[in-house]
Amino acid sequence: MASPPDSEAELSLLECRVCFEPFSPVAPRRPRNLPCGHVLCGACLAALGGPGGRRLECPFCRRPCGSAGTSDCLPLLQLLEVLGTASLSRGASGAALGLRLALGGWGSLVNPTGVAACPRTGRLAVAHDGKKRIHVFGPSGTCLRRFGERGDAGNDIKYALDVAVASDGHVVVTDGGDCAVKVFDFDGRGVLAVREGFRLPWGLDATPEGEVMVTDSEAGALYRLTADFANGELKKCQMILSRLISPRGVAVSPVSGAVVVIEHLKAQGPNSSSTRVKIFNTEMDLVGQMDSFGLNLIFPSKIYTTAVAFDKEGRVIVTDVCSQAVICLGKPEEFPIFNPLISHGLSYPIGVTYTVNNSLVVLDGGDHSIKIYSST
Repeated sequence: MASPPDSEAELSLLECRVCFEPFSPVAPRRPRNLPCGHVLCGACLAALGGPGGRRLECPFCRRPCGSAGTSDCLPLLQLLEVLGTASLSRGASGAALGLRLALGGWGSLVNPTGVAACPRTGRLAVAHDGKKRIHVFGPSGTCLRRFGERGDAGNDIKYALDVAVASDGHVVVTDGGDCAVKVFDFDGRGVLAVREGFRLPWGLDATPEGEVMVTDSEAGALYRLTADFANGELKKCQMILSRLISPRGVAVSPVSGAVVVIEHLKAQGPNSSSTRVKIFNTEMDLVGQMDSFGLNLIFPSKIYTTAVAFDKEGRVIVTDVCSQAVICLGKPEEFPIFNPLISHGLSYPIGVTYTVNNSLVVLDGGDHSIKIYSST
């Protein structure tokens, strides 16, 4: 961790001058600018403003203002991030993350596209472009199964875009080759294929209730798929969100049921593509969003998110291929904060998930491998 500030000036800079509590990147101690230029924490801002913040005036210069006229103090937030994440491989809880195991590599995994963990057994399923599209690894790293060879009747996968593991152990794959969602048992036998209605199914995540969330990148939609996987019976495939922009990554919180989606945006000019992270509650109401430009305000380099997951505390975790990092964006109610979890040793992180024992799993497309991190 970074050494604490040891001068009176540094201490004064990093604490609210009303309550004398240290500032924090998260509410309620997040530093806020008043229009007059003075800074106080969010808790004091709320207390001084009264109901609705209509009676707020600066406690230092007495200039009146409304709560709508306040804003985050970005220089202080950046300073807090520098001081709080000097060791960028630390987890959201402050425990250092160390690389415990690396699996795959060129020749084993070819241009991998997705990774998922079984919530009961800890097995990892990886989608890639090799001869057999799906590899299933045991918790110790042993390859247990390979299946999904193109052209193989019954378990054909043309181009796997993402993978999820349902609560009962079935492996679900989005196949961009024939625009289908395909379900397999642990032995690799195809038990269900859903093709109707999808234009380009892409991202996947399984819910604790046994359902599967599917993004359709071409249709700009999010679907909830309900099925009896054991009997190969589709019960319902319902569109629950529309008017999304090229949605790909999706994740469901095991804590709150919140849903997070990554949109891939296109703008005019070369190299101008960006991403946007959207969070929805269980009723699918939008509760927060942050795009690449907004993240750039609190982090100096470009951010391009490629995959998303929730940790066991319900925090949003994303991969960023520009900074080659894994980043925590906080819980939905505090979104977004910025806490890098892993910032070295990755070349092109494109997938992320958590195992049953809370190890962080990162799919690195740059060296065709899975990297598993745990607290040290």
